[in-house]
Amino acid sequence: MSQTNKFDTLEVVIGFIFKNKDLLKEALTHRSYLNENPQWGYSNNERLEFLGDAVLELAVTEELFQVFPGYQEGQLTLLRAALVNYQFLSKVADEFHLGDYLYLSRGEAKDFSRAREVILANGIESLIGAMYLDQDFPPVKKFVSRFVTSKAEEVLRTGEYKDAKSLFQEIMQEKKKITPTYKVLDEFGPDHKKTFVVGVFVGTIKVTEGRGLSKQEAELDAAKNALQSLL
Repeated sequence: MSQTNKFDTLEVVIGFIFKNKDLLKEALTHRSYLNENPQWGYSNNERLEFLGDAVLELAVTEELFQVFPGYQEGQLTLLRAALVNYQFLSKVADEFHLGDYLYLSRGEAKDFSRAREVILANGIESLIGAMYLDQDFPPVKKFVSRFVTSKAEEVLRTGEYKDAKSLFQEIMQEKKKITPTYKVLDEFGPDHKKTFVVGVFVGTIKVTEGRGLSKQEAELDAAKNALQSLL
């Protein structure tokens, strides 16, 4: 597939035709690609990612504010965090196979670890940044509504907030400027099958507890319970 046809296909899939194709090429250029192709005529996508991150958050915030008029700040913050975290965005990117269009180094192109999810999420943000520069906010809102906020009801229904510790930390840092801490409150059972009880604290205040067969599992359970307490 030629480069032109490749871009045409992506634009059709995302429902956005770029006036400035150079912005699209920059949005798809990962830093690693430049290491192997120093003569490539475009910058990496990190500046566009920086812009797109802010534009995405505004678009999601505005739509959630309108769609969920009965939700309080904490509930809206939790839902927004679930929709813009890297794991969720990487799934959005997979919907239209964004990874097939990114310019990556040979090594990065073969990597399917957590780093791949981050690259895909960053790619979504850089794409949004490019869309915003190309045609301002209204078309970006349509894209975000179609691919991101349309899944808000599903996120609420399933309650599957990925990476609960990171989400809760993000929310507390934004609202309280404090990083949550975790403390083992109790442990019981035989050595080969101990149950741990862990509390999650914001400052000196215990928010809730969690249980698990390892400290890590108990911390994750505590974080999930803390997120539910915000609803």
